[in-house]
Amino acid sequence: MFSLSLLLLCVPLVSSMPRMHNHHVRTLDTAPLSGQYGSVNVGQYSLLNNLWGEHDAASGSQTSQITSMEGSTIAWTTNWTWTGGSQVKSFANIQLNTGINQQLSAFSSMPSAWQWSQSNTGAVVADVAYDLFTSDTAGGSNVNEIMIWLANVNSGPISAVYNAQGQAVPIVTNISLEGYTWNLYSGSNGYNQVYSFLLTSGIAESFQGDIYPFLSYLIDNEGMSSSQYLTTAQAGTEATSGTAIFTTSAYNLSIN
Repeated sequence: MFSLSLLLLCVPLVSSMPRMHNHHVRTLDTAPLSGQYGSVNVGQYSLLNNLWGEHDAASGSQTSQITSMEGSTIAWTTNWTWTGGSQVKSFANIQLNTGINQQLSAFSSMPSAWQWSQSNTGAVVADVAYDLFTSDTAGGSNVNEIMIWLANVNSGPISAVYNAQGQAVPIVTNISLEGYTWNLYSGSNGYNQVYSFLLTSGIAESFQGDIYPFLSYLIDNEGMSSSQYLTTAQAGTEATSGTAIFTTSAYNLSIN
């Protein structure tokens, strides 16, 4: 007869421990940002709280936090409240960090999708926009700022010309781009030239399209050089006054 110990030696051992896979798990930092220039990086993006104009406020605060990230699609939320002052207090935004500092002539497309909502309390002054900057050199000083407004809440763009009622006057009206109609405004903020595309009516809470045709329009019609470098590509909410909760359920942007 075989001994019990010999039988045990003949039986293959099967581990009860789970198999380990070498899958990379991304740690998502969902802690709220509250500092003036608080930021957190995830994937190809950074979330920037960016309270650059808070000194103009009599009182107020803002917090921003990432809520999810799946593939190249990110979600985040911002809570802000500001009183006093007439200038922008903050621009909570998602910044793209990959594909930046290339010449515009090297781009073929900038596909993006953005689904967002904003719950306003009281008399809110704000906008929701893409915000791009270009320079003569990679990483150089800003020469042009290009804004694409998806919402205008009692606010207004920078303009070289205003009418008798104090409203900005567009340099071009009724431009058809990416399924919407836009007016284009132009003026200086004291540091660089600002081009702002504003919807002629309504808001776009679910935008899907290509951002590059807006740059192409300026190259073809407003003399912006295709040799300029894209140094910054951001999207978020500019807050001036009031109280709001801004929620992005899905956002992505890439450069091809």
